[in-house]
Amino acid sequence: MTYTDARPSPSADRKISVIFWVLLAVLVASGVGLWTGWGNADHTFTAPSNKIGVFLFVVAGWLISLCLHEYAHARMALHGGDISVGTKGYLTLNPLKYTHPIYSFVMPLIFIILGGIALPGGAVFIERGRIQGKWKHSLISAAGPAVNLVLALALLIPLSQVKGIVPESHYAFYSAVGYLAMLQLMAGILNLVPMPGLDGYGIIEPWLSYDNRRAFNNLAPYGMMIVFLLLWNPTVNNWFFNDVIYRVLGWFGGSAQLANDGSGLFHFFSFHLGSVFGS
Repeated sequence: MTYTDARPSPSADRKISVIFWVLLAVLVASGVGLWTGWGNADHTFTAPSNKIGVFLFVVAGWLISLCLHEYAHARMALHGGDISVGTKGYLTLNPLKYTHPIYSFVMPLIFIILGGIALPGGAVFIERGRIQGKWKHSLISAAGPAVNLVLALALLIPLSQVKGIVPESHYAFYSAVGYLAMLQLMAGILNLVPMPGLDGYGIIEPWLSYDNRRAFNNLAPYGMMIVFLLLWNPTVNNWFFNDVIYRVLGWFGGSAQLANDGSGLFHFFSFHLGSVFGS
């Protein structure tokens, strides 16, 4: 068998992974369970089953969005000239194929569990030498946060159409959607911060001088953690959530209240550190 014969076909490079389908199944199943009340006769909003359901719904939805975030980077790189992203498995939506699963999936998941802070990490290794043109490099970096912002709108627009008082039997479902939407909005905005290691810096990096790029690249391994620690500062935290996140959520009806209640259900465990909502 020749090397060419052993290579996976283009269709195999783009086949959606089983892991992604499992995450999608968990999202749908938990969403249906929240909508139907998981068999609870009284449909109590704070029932333990609702807390578990919101946790599963948000975690599955968050991991799915991380897959889509990285896929967007890879897809844009493919169109920009880096055909290696296919053979690396980046187009399969399989989180195990990314170069840094700890930074791209484990740490962002820990961040939302411990503090409710949504920060996607960088995971897709792009062979930049294959890509010509500063705009292409910038668009590759912008593709990830764009996915998060699009997902936020896709969740918030339907929520804004919910009129009047939400029935308690469905309130857990709407609050889970609201909190997931808030995480997507947060991820899109935070990842646009021009901090080395985040996509915001990747957007402007091609336009910087060589000396500046070399100096800033030393911060890249710590950029995500620096932003996370800054958000634990009460002044920065209050400004970001009250003046930015909640203000945007306020444009979409009662989404802010739903997101806040969804966070309360999500963080039901005793080790919640939760300075995000002032708790």
